[in-house]
Amino acid sequence: MSESVRWNSQPHDLWAGKHAQGKFVDLGGRKTHYIEKGEGAPLILLHGFFYDSYLWAENIDVLAQHFKVYAIDLWGCGYSAREPLDFGYSQYADQVRLFMDAMGIQQASFAGQSMGAGTAIKFCVQHRDRVKNLVMVSAAGLPNPLPAMAKFFNLPMIGEFFLGMDTDAFRKTALKDVFIHDKSLVTDAYFADVTRPQKIEKSIEAGLKIQRNRFFDTLSDEIALLGGMAVPALLVWGREDKAIPVKSGEDMHRILKGSRLEILDKAGHVSNFEQAERFNTLALAFLLT
Repeated sequence: MSESVRWNSQPHDLWAGKHAQGKFVDLGGRKTHYIEKGEGAPLILLHGFFYDSYLWAENIDVLAQHFKVYAIDLWGCGYSAREPLDFGYSQYADQVRLFMDAMGIQQASFAGQSMGAGTAIKFCVQHRDRVKNLVMVSAAGLPNPLPAMAKFFNLPMIGEFFLGMDTDAFRKTALKDVFIHDKSLVTDAYFADVTRPQKIEKSIEAGLKIQRNRFFDTLSDEIALLGGMAVPALLVWGREDKAIPVKSGEDMHRILKGSRLEILDKAGHVSNFEQAERFNTLALAFLLT
């Protein structure tokens, strides 16, 4: 097993003190971990499910050459709080608002992946004046069935049992079958970096609660509203995305009038990682316009 430490076993403060790369801020009594880099106009990065701020590891340094970048760990993920919460887009939009207030940010650009893009959509609909523009990677929100593996782990006690086992197999299979198209990219080092925070106590409970709350694809109304708000939006999709297929990107592109859709070949659900150079070029060209 990676790092010879059991999943879901480590005290939060001890493990975060050893491995967290960023800073912490208290937001409404709950700890939020974030990475801050660069100077300039603010750009907030929001990760998707299963990941944390590490999702942006191949992007943040390039983006930070032009922006003050904040990569946030959403609650229940990364090194942020695991406290019992009603995980969902409303809660995460509140976390973003509290974070911006704490940092003194009146308006920011946003980049979000999957659930993080859904969070950005929810936040933008609620606080249009605080959003300059949106970069969305395989954005969640429109109706989309859960992958078979997610349905399996959602069964009562099944997820708790298998994810608690002393093995990397289930998480590696999820990365290779659901998130990453090129399986050779899921090296031991990459796997360890993506999943290290899942060694923290209550990570399994939080992850399953997020998944079982079934909110990922519940933003049809918000996306329709966003379509009438004239928010500059860049949609980026991996052509081989198995979690949220390209058709969702095409549908969202039609709803968001004036948006731009870029489909990246040889990439899955995390195209900002698999095609990082291309993504960075596209994102910067859009954000700096």
